[in-house]
Amino acid sequence: MEVLSQTVNILDNFNHIKTCKPSSRIFTAIPVVDFSDPDAKTKIVEACKEFGFFKVINHRVPIELVAKLESEAVKFFNLSQSDKENFGPPNPCGYGNRKIGPNGDVGWVEYLLFGSMNAQLILPGISENLWSLVNDYVSAVRNMVCEVLEMITEELKIGPKDVLSRLIKDEKSDSCFRLNRYPPCPEIQPVNGRTLIGFGEHTDPQILSVLRSNNTSGLQICLQDGTWVSVPPDHSSFFFNVGDSLQVITNGRFRSVRHRLLTHSLKSRVSMVYFGGPPLSEKITALSSLMEDGEERLYEEFTWSEYKKSAYKTRLGENRLGLFEKSAGH
Repeated sequence: MEVLSQTVNILDNFNHIKTCKPSSRIFTAIPVVDFSDPDAKTKIVEACKEFGFFKVINHRVPIELVAKLESEAVKFFNLSQSDKENFGPPNPCGYGNRKIGPNGDVGWVEYLLFGSMNAQLILPGISENLWSLVNDYVSAVRNMVCEVLEMITEELKIGPKDVLSRLIKDEKSDSCFRLNRYPPCPEIQPVNGRTLIGFGEHTDPQILSVLRSNNTSGLQICLQDGTWVSVPPDHSSFFFNVGDSLQVITNGRFRSVRHRLLTHSLKSRVSMVYFGGPPLSEKITALSSLMEDGEERLYEEFTWSEYKKSAYKTRLGENRLGLFEKSAGH
């Protein structure tokens, strides 16, 4: 009854929250990239162009490390609400509950956001064990992201191998990491059987983001025709999202994927998301080595700091890149 009461309160207090009908379509065509496959780099580029999304297997990130971090995350989320709120609100890092960002977006989610400093992720006051596991995990995932970016560079033949990965390897990289917990949310009559959004539809503004979750459904992506499809859960693999910055860098060849998270009526969903961002001063623009003769840039050049500030002033579902399109009159 407590969960039901909380759900009703959210709907009463935040009547602008988005709801959607549960998708009946399980998407079985998610591109799968095996790091041991000689054609891995080709498959990554194809997936980035078609979906902006793919799954990586045989990734070499220790499963034991992943399991330990998830266990420690569950311990944190099982603390009393007052203890958890000692770490919040996230400004810029810390504990958040239901409220997503400063612009009125809400969801059926609680999270712990870690900010970066000199290639280390920080959040004052958390346990030493959780801090250590987060940094070990992020280091392993960062290496995986850099490997993917270098595969992309080789496949597209766009210059030095590290032309993209250097943005993440730089100790001033503005990357961040978030632990999420989506509590069970039973279907209730006030929303006529519709499903409450755990995290509303959006694109990630960074270069690449990497998601891993427990074996609970809820993640959906939007295909190019506008259809929302459900991604089958896979707790042993990693899911990669192309972000807005990579869409700009590739001049629209890669697609920043819109995605969202629906709640589950019975199971709690715990996820970990690494957002690979460039240094704040880095200029984001289409790579000249990728451009064909006569091809014009689709977006105005901007620094990551400028885009980050602009993106986080908007609501989740807005087209953040729209303000920087050449056609927007800039």
